[in-house]
Amino acid sequence: MSRSISPQELESIRRGGQGIDLIDVRTPVEFREIHVEYARNLPLDRLDPAALRKELQGNPDAPLYVICRSGSRGRQACDKLAAAGFTQAVNVEGGTLACESAGVPVVRGKKAVSLERQVRIAAGALVLAGAVLGYFVHPYWIGLSAFVGAGLMFAGITDTCGMAMMLARMPWNRISGGTGAGASCRAALGLFVASAMAFGFPQFAAAIDHTTDTLPQVKAAFEAKKAVLVDVRESSEWKAGHVKGAQSLPLSALEKGVSAAELERALPKDRIIYLHCQAGRRCLLAAEILVKKGYQVRPLKPGFPALRDSGFPVATGE
Repeated sequence: MSRSISPQELESIRRGGQGIDLIDVRTPVEFREIHVEYARNLPLDRLDPAALRKELQGNPDAPLYVICRSGSRGRQACDKLAAAGFTQAVNVEGGTLACESAGVPVVRGKKAVSLERQVRIAAGALVLAGAVLGYFVHPYWIGLSAFVGAGLMFAGITDTCGMAMMLARMPWNRISGGTGAGASCRAALGLFVASAMAFGFPQFAAAIDHTTDTLPQVKAAFEAKKAVLVDVRESSEWKAGHVKGAQSLPLSALEKGVSAAELERALPKDRIIYLHCQAGRRCLLAAEILVKKGYQVRPLKPGFPALRDSGFPVATGE
């Protein structure tokens, strides 16, 4: 059973001057709509306990607070972390909704359709499709409705929803520039694609993965001025230590929106663009944003400590 804390208790700890590491496990789009002021986004489908442990190597025994929309995904994340040996994972009761009601400071952005609503839309569409096809085409299609019903019952019993996990990976649940009717149409099409994936068509997925280039290859290309290293960690991490000659482009800045001119300065199109962070997770999120903007990037699984240990020159400060 995961530990929990109320929004009031969490805010009381923060106001007392105690450092809080709060991770929000919702999708990036949900996080952009509204999130607790001092939370950072780490989607549940990308939660890697091993990578997170590397990030927390400075203080692994400090409490790690987890939040979602209403508490369910937060509990799942805490259970996953506990299974990996995290003894200090604490779920925020009621999630972001409860924090907002309790007066915890939040940041608001663009409106989004919550993952829970997306699951209801997709499940309802499949049930309706099964009923209509079963009546007009062939009775066997009734099995589609029955399958979805069984899946929802399983999700209710186990508090784990496979459809939600697949929907979380869909493009419209990532940060992008789509707005208006066009984005709505793409989201509707995406719901169909996600539903198709749930019934055995994983080829619709196109996740970005780490490059297979080795660190010696990266170092040789970097030293020959054939590649540029882009550090997507936050500015405080950059100042504490970074690869000399690398470019700083924090993930948080990318999620908020970076101008085309700034991107052109940081991402020269005549060189290979390698992205790195602390442990290989954030650079994947950054890669998804940059690929949608037309850039060809290669995210590195080894983080800054590995690059430093491999002989890359290191600098501190600005």
